[in-house]
Amino acid sequence: QVQLVESGGGLVQPGGSLRLSCAASGSIFRIYGMGWYRQAPGKQRELVASITRGGTTTYADSVKGRFTISRDNAKNTLYLQMNSLKREDTAVYYCNAEITTWRLVNDQYWGQGTQVTVSS
Repeated sequence: QVQLVESGGGLVQPGGSLRLSCAASGSIFRIYGMGWYRQAPGKQRELVASITRGGTTTYADSVKGRFTISRDNAKNTLYLQMNSLKREDTAVYYCNAEITTWRLVNDQYWGQGTQVTVSS
């Protein structure tokens, strides 16, 4: 079994910062690409940022220059540093990872989501 657990969400004022974490645990042989997605009420889930095992990153245009994705392969943990937050960043943020288990089964896994609310 593999689990992804997000943390770090909350309520923040516009212009503020938050740091999300996603810890992967279980029968993990190797983690490949990881990413953060978000879903606002009434909208489809969208990719916010992604990072390869080697550290290559991509960002949605809406967060470029404000968000930074990173990972610690030794700790099986993914991070998202969010600065200069805007009201439109309000959403449930989900962690995603491509993981191969010790049984050499490769699959996509999702966390349960963490709420980020940007409001004054």
